[in-house]
Amino acid sequence: MGHQEGRIKSLRLGASMTPEEEQLLREHSRAIAKILYKNTSSEQLTSLAKIEEVVRSQMQEYVIPKVGIFLSKMPQEKAKDTNEK
Repeated sequence: MGHQEGRIKSLRLGASMTPEEEQLLREHSRAIAKILYKNTSSEQLTSLAKIEEVVRSQMQEYVIPKVGIFLSKMPQEKAKDTNEK
């Protein structure tokens, strides 16, 4: 098993998604990909290396920070929920 595969597998062990959640993730990922594609020049899509570079760049600029902010707020909200009961 390669390093990346092991890392992905270890990330999956914490919590497993339901099939419905996996489907939603696929749908939302496709919607994100369409938006990023629309905002990418054709010169950036001429090779796998360039595609990987532009995808990584766009994800780091637009998507990952939003997910990180959302997740950073989640434990605080969960703690509030359990304290209020």
